[in-house]
This record gives sequence, structure tokens and C-alpha cells, in this order.
Amino acid sequence: MLDATTRSGGTATVSPRTAATELAVATAGPVAPTGLTARVTRVLLSPWSRLSLLVALLASAATTVVLFQPQQLLTDGWPPQLGGAAAAVAYAVAYGLCTVAFVPRPLLNLAAGALFGSQLGLASALTGTVLGAGIAFCLGRVLGQEALRPLLRGKWLKAADGQLSRHGFRSMLAARLFPGVPFAAANYCAAVSRMGLLPFLLATALGSIPNTAAYVVAGARASTPTSPAFLIALACIALPGLAGAVVAWRKRHRLRGR
Repeated sequence: MLDATTRSGGTATVSPRTAATELAVATAGPVAPTGLTARVTRVLLSPWSRLSLLVALLASAATTVVLFQPQQLLTDGWPPQLGGAAAAVAYAVAYGLCTVAFVPRPLLNLAAGALFGSQLGLASALTGTVLGAGIAFCLGRVLGQEALRPLLRGKWLKAADGQLSRHGFRSMLAARLFPGVPFAAANYCAAVSRMGLLPFLLATALGSIPNTAAYVVAGARASTPTSPAFLIALACIALPGLAGAVVAWRKRHRLRGR
């Protein structure tokens, strides 16, 4: 019986069987986690666990907003430590986070106009709109898409998903222009679909300009309610809303007729 190694002339010679065994061990790589660790990892990374995390994050954000009451900006004003462009940037970031927490955008737009005027307020509000939409889209895509896509079985849900997946930019542009589509709902519907992030953000930026501008101007001119700018802004707010209500009413009666 031969040993695994034999010495000849002062050198060590490894047998072929031993060399093959050592090579297999070296190339095997790290051992995959098994048992309890593997099960816990699968549970934590499962689609429904991520969806539960998304719901918990949104609920926590909404609770935080209720406690801090950002609507007080309309009465108390912006903190005096910030001013000018720095204040507008800070407000844009706060605006984006508040929209993720379901704070109504009209309130935030009015506050932007009252705090910064028409031009700077519009720039800050639009930046916050795109920022908030992007955060919501990324959260929904990473944490909710995989769990929610298998639930898209209804006729209307499949139609909406197909429209956003195939014609994402123009569909989202129409949703932003149409006042009857909630901002947060459009964000998460797009996230669950196969729409790309860049078309989503571009459509959000362009489609949000008219409605955002109307509210910002109304907030900036609220101290002079009889001025032409304020009255035009009110008309730009009221007319699209009225048109959206008429269209929704007609579609509802058509569906009942069928």
C-alpha cells in the first residue's frame, strides 16, 4: 500500500488522487447557507415580505406627516434660518418626501407660491413633484412589483398595465394632465407596470406643469384675490376639474347602460 506522498531525492511527490481531491475542494467555493439561515433569508427576501416593508414605510411616513403638520407652513411661514435658493431647494426635498407620504399636492403647491412667489415657487414645486414621483416609483418597483404583478387579473387592471407598459410616456403624460387621477396612485401603478423610469419622470415633469403652475400662482397672489392673475389661476384649477368630472360622469353612465 502506497502512501499519499513519497519522497524521492529530497522532493515530495503528491499522488494523483490526492491532487484531484485538493483541487475539488479549492474550486468548490463557499458552501450555500442551509437550514434555518436559508429559510429566514428566503422569507425576508420574498416578494410579500418586501411588499409588507413598503406598506410599513408608507404608513410610518404618513404618521410622521400627521404629527409634524406641514400645513402650518401656510400660517407660520418658512423658518427664518433659510432664505432664497437654499430655502427653495430644502422645500423641494421636503415636498418630495411629503408626496410619498400622501400629503395632497395642491396644499404643497399653494404653500410654495405663498412662500417663494410664482417663479421660484413653481421651480421648487416641480422639482419636488419629480423627486417625490421618482422615490415612489423606485420604492414600488423594488418592493412591490414582484408581489403585485401576479394579481393583475381583472380586465381593467390588465388594460391599464398593458397601456402603461406599451405606451408609458404618453399614458403617464395624460394621467398627469387629467386632474381625476390621484398622484400617488399613478406613481405606484407605473411602478408595478413595465414602464421605464426615465419616460416616467419626463412625463411627470411635463404633465405636472399646468396644474402646478395654477396652484402656485394662486398661492402667490392669495393676498390679492381680485387680481387678474389670481382669477386666471382659479379658472385654470376649476375648469380642468369640472371637465374631468363631466367625463367621469359620462363614462359611468355608459358603463351602466351596458
